[in-house]
Amino acid sequence: MSRTESTMLALGSPAPDFELTDVVSGKVVRRDDFRGHKALLVMFICAHCPYVKHIESALGRLGADYAQKPLGIVAISSNDIVAYPQDGPEGMKQQAESFGFRFPYLLDETQEIAKAYQAACTPDFFLFDDKFELVYRGQFDSSRPRTDIPVTGEDLRAALDAVLAGAPILTDQRASLGCNIKWKA
Repeated sequence: MSRTESTMLALGSPAPDFELTDVVSGKVVRRDDFRGHKALLVMFICAHCPYVKHIESALGRLGADYAQKPLGIVAISSNDIVAYPQDGPEGMKQQAESFGFRFPYLLDETQEIAKAYQAACTPDFFLFDDKFELVYRGQFDSSRPRTDIPVTGEDLRAALDAVLAGAPILTDQRASLGCNIKWKA
């Protein structure tokens, strides 16, 4: 299991545009579809990573808990699906259905979106405010595979709750840790 930290993109950075297909619904999803929301959460995940598997049921709960809030959520998989076919559309769709993802799960086959976001690992979380400016990038919580720390999502949930309430978000944020994104050769 490789351990790669998030790049910790500068707070205030603009959300890069995207236009990707949801593997579950087949619909095209764009960043601008979330204009008018108080926030947009962009998560880089995949189907095979042990760090993502450790929190995937909690990601399903997060989507359910925030479904009625003015929050847009998307998950994006950017791994090389030739080298990692389990991270392709079928594996993604199975993961989304198994864990009740209520948010679009998008395939970034060209890896251009991951590069634009400077995503480095799975999972990697980017939370933007209503102006699409980055207000949180960091860990889901302090739990990791093979630790006794429970999966709560407390770090990300605190940031979500603050931005939705119009409250300041702590700028002392801890990097996400996970498997490196599997870049194409």
